[in-house]
Amino acid sequence: MQRRNFLQKGILAGASTLVGSAAFATGNKNEKGNSPLAEKTFNLNYGPHDGMFKNSGGNDFIDQIKYMYDQGFRSIEDNGMTGRSTDQQTKIGETLAKLGMTMGVFVVPKGGNGENTLAAGKQENIDIFLKGCRQSVEVAKRVNAKWVTVVPGDFERNLPIGIQTGNVIDALKRGAEILEPHGIIMVLEPLSDTPNLFLRTSTQTYEICRGVNSPSCKILYDIYHMQKNEGNLIKHIELTWKEIAYFQIGDNPGRKEPTTGEINYKNVFKYIYEKGYRGVMGMEHGNSKPGKEGEQALIKAYRESDNFL
Repeated sequence: MQRRNFLQKGILAGASTLVGSAAFATGNKNEKGNSPLAEKTFNLNYGPHDGMFKNSGGNDFIDQIKYMYDQGFRSIEDNGMTGRSTDQQTKIGETLAKLGMTMGVFVVPKGGNGENTLAAGKQENIDIFLKGCRQSVEVAKRVNAKWVTVVPGDFERNLPIGIQTGNVIDALKRGAEILEPHGIIMVLEPLSDTPNLFLRTSTQTYEICRGVNSPSCKILYDIYHMQKNEGNLIKHIELTWKEIAYFQIGDNPGRKEPTTGEINYKNVFKYIYEKGYRGVMGMEHGNSKPGKEGEQALIKAYRESDNFL
């Protein structure tokens, strides 16, 4: 629905939209200088990423963020934030603050997902990780981020699994010491990309978080990856709930928006909502269709899946 038509028809979407429009009035404006109402927000706090709405919002990430706001989204995430210039980071942070939006995760720079594995216990790998943590603190200040993603790396096959687990816990404790004074949480992400990766399941990640024993070391539960690696989603979310600090989304197969695969996202979203989670739900997936049509289909899919109350 176009916001101009929305206003012409005199439809008001309720108190939540009115509150959102008040925040929006201080930020994005149309070409005539008016401050139109944004679309109704969602029940959960979904966070798109750069490029997801480039056909509708433009190539500039700042313009995309404003478009996301217009569609009812109140968060973003940006895995590659540390690779952006300081000026870009600052502008993104200022835009989010003006719109009242939340910055989701970005990735701690330690090399690729499998590189510089913490399971090996090698000092050079740990040093790279800790340097990435210190860099992340400075980036987080510019964009007001509270969560950073950590993937510990590949298995170290020549070491027993218990030794590897101990090495990972020791390294993450040192990372937590850097992040905790700043209120930043590293969220550990078990992945399905390759069986070489050390961190594979939610229960394994739970064990490691309990070992680190820090408010700055929690689980990033990526629903797409966990559907591939372990299934039984709601039960595993229940089992590991105490250590989950962040969710990411993607349907399977295909890693596209909800409703395009086998996951009953309406039920999963309802469960997460009823458990009381109100944090960011990162939209870490692609669009199933190209162009503006695909972007509208994505929004429609989220409206459908979010309609669980």
